[in-house]
Amino acid sequence: MIKIGLIGYGKAGQAVASVLREDPRFELCWVARGSSSEGVDGLPAVKLEAESFGDWLDAHPVDGIIDFSNPQAILGYGEAVRQRGIMVVTAISGYPPETLDYIRDLGRDIRIMSSPNITLGINFLLLAAQILRRIAPFADVEIVEQHFRDKPEVSGTARRIAEVLDVDDERITSLRLGGIVGHHEVIFGFPYQTVRLIHDSIRREAFGTGAAFAIEQLSRCETGFYTQDKLLMRVIREELQAEETLSAARAVSPDSSDHADPVPA
Repeated sequence: MIKIGLIGYGKAGQAVASVLREDPRFELCWVARGSSSEGVDGLPAVKLEAESFGDWLDAHPVDGIIDFSNPQAILGYGEAVRQRGIMVVTAISGYPPETLDYIRDLGRDIRIMSSPNITLGINFLLLAAQILRRIAPFADVEIVEQHFRDKPEVSGTARRIAEVLDVDDERITSLRLGGIVGHHEVIFGFPYQTVRLIHDSIRREAFGTGAAFAIEQLSRCETGFYTQDKLLMRVIREELQAEETLSAARAVSPDSSDHADPVPA
């Protein structure tokens, strides 16, 4: 069982907590927040302060931390987890470049995953879009992102899609509407046809499923910096290698029934 501490307890953090608490692979041990140390839902809690967080980790040890707080938080706890070799999954959208550089530097000493959107569906979309882009580099590409009314900035996920597909941010169209959790669409325009890759987040618990996947996969990885799509590709690669090994074994040792002696008349 992997022991986990959760940083951030807003709407997304609460949804993540509910998923982790129902998964027998994990033990959610505590919650850290920026504003209060009052316990939540039966869990001990601590106010996230850089000066005292190391002492909290020593008193409440965990194997990994999942961060759904804000872009500044990791600057306060990063050195504490580096010194203790604790895994980190951070799903913050909108890290400034200098903070991303710091996160990558943490990867020299710990296992850390950072992606602006860690839902499994969006990262599968990302992989599929990269493959299609490589197959058809001449196709026009447009990215559409839709989110809840109060989200102010362009989606970090949309920016990530634009980055990996090597298209300008000007190709991103943003819509803000009530009732939408998150929608991303990549449109490929070919001569005589279009291809649309679409992902919709229906409930915030999708972030919890992605976080659970990421922390479980990190536990199997070597020290380093990872993204969610790279962890997903790691699983796909392992599945392909297992299938190739099985196919090779079948070729060397065909089913004995194929070579059985004929039954006498």
